Parts: sequence; C-alpha cells; structure tokens
Amino acid sequence: MSETPVAQVIAALAIPPDALIEQRVPKKFLLEQGAPTSGDKRQIQDGVEELMWVAALKPTNIGVPDYSDAVREYLEIAILSLTLRQKAKAPRLVELVHRAIPYPVVLVTAQDNGVHVSLAHKRFSQGEAGKFVLDELRATTLLEQPTPTPQELAFLTNAAIAKLKAENLYTLYQAWIDRVVTLDAARITGNFQPPDTAEKATTQRTNLDAYDRIKRDIAMLRSQAENENQLARRVELNLTIRKLEAELAETTTHL
Repeated sequence: MSETPVAQVIAALAIPPDALIEQRVPKKFLLEQGAPTSGDKRQIQDGVEELMWVAALKPTNIGVPDYSDAVREYLEIAILSLTLRQKAKAPRLVELVHRAIPYPVVLVTAQDNGVHVSLAHKRFSQGEAGKFVLDELRATTLLEQPTPTPQELAFLTNAAIAKLKAENLYTLYQAWIDRVVTLDAARITGNFQPPDTAEKATTQRTNLDAYDRIKRDIAMLRSQAENENQLARRVELNLTIRKLEAELAETTTHL
C-alpha cells in the first residue's frame, strides 16, 4: 500500500525516532484552547476528523539549540497532522490549531485529496503575560495531483531536518517557512531554488507577496473593465492593467 500524502510529507521531514510522539489530540483540547467563539467551536466539532501530535523537536532529540529573546521563546517545535472533513473551512481551522498549541507548529493538513503545509512564527503577547500570538501564517498546498510536480518533489527533497541550516530552533523553523515560500515562487518560475541567506529569503518573501498583490489587483481591474459601460473609463482601466502586467513580469524575474 502506498503512503498517504500526509505520510509522504511527514516522512520528508526525516524526524528522528526519539522525537516521535504519535498521540491523538482530543477535540476537547482544541475547544478549550483554540476556540474563542461559539462559531469556532461548531467548526471544530463539525469539521475536524482527527488531530495528531506527530513529534516534538527538542534540543535533546535533534541536536539543535533552543532560542529565546525579548520577542519569542522557542523551546521545541511541534509537528502535527490535521484531518478535515470535506466541507470543513480549512483556513480558519488551521489558524485555530496554530493558536491552540503553545509552540511553533509545522501543521500538515489533509482535506479531500490535497495536503496543506502551514507554519506561523509566534511571539509573546504584549497584552497578556504568558500568552503567545501568531506573527504571520504561511501555507502552501501539496500533492493534489496523482503524482507530485517537479517543484513539489524538490520541496520534499529539501525538507529534511538534517538538510536545513539551523543554528537554533528559530532558524530551523524559519528555514521551513523559506521553503514554503520557495515552493510557491517555483510554481510561478518553474525553478525551485531555496535562498542561501536570510537577506535573500526576505527578498523572495517580499517579491512573492508583491506578485500575489499585483495578480489580485489585475483580476479586480479586469472584472471592473468587463462591467464598465463608459468607453473612456474602460480604456483607462485597460491601460492600468497593462502597467500592472509589466510590473508583474518584472517582479517574476526576482522570484
């Protein structure tokens, strides 16, 4: 029997046996820790099939030091898998899981035939002592097709803990985020090339975010142009679209 897509992604991380936990997380935990509203509670009850705590990466089992400063404290990284029912609202449930776990999380989520990998840095809450807030959640989709794309294969090949530059748990976690960004960029350029410096990683994230923003702006303007009755306004919109398309092409060269 072939591996499930979730198992493929987790296997690609090459987790040391000593770090494995493989324990089911009860829905009660999510309801108590990750559901601030009654609507969230309903989504957890109706949408979550299973949440597994796959592994806990610590200095003692992966040989990577912990990290702490005035902003954040990374004593371990949690690897979890989430199985959602078909009609579940994945984005919100993924966010709730990241909020509920008191460690930075690598979350592998299965829904229908696709797998989503998400990560989010955490920092100390300024308003509540002992609490954490999410910095920014990054996610990408994998293995929707019967066979992985070349870019997805490159991502999986480059995801192993031992292959990542890791001075500490923070930089290890950042390296996974950088590879998620690189995969999304590679889907545009066709070339999977992880950045080899923090500066290059920041530049790639900035350019990818700009690319996504320009694409959204173009789509919005095209919709407006299609529904515009005044010729002069339609011409103006099309000129703006052309300028944005040129900007998009330039941004693509920097991905």
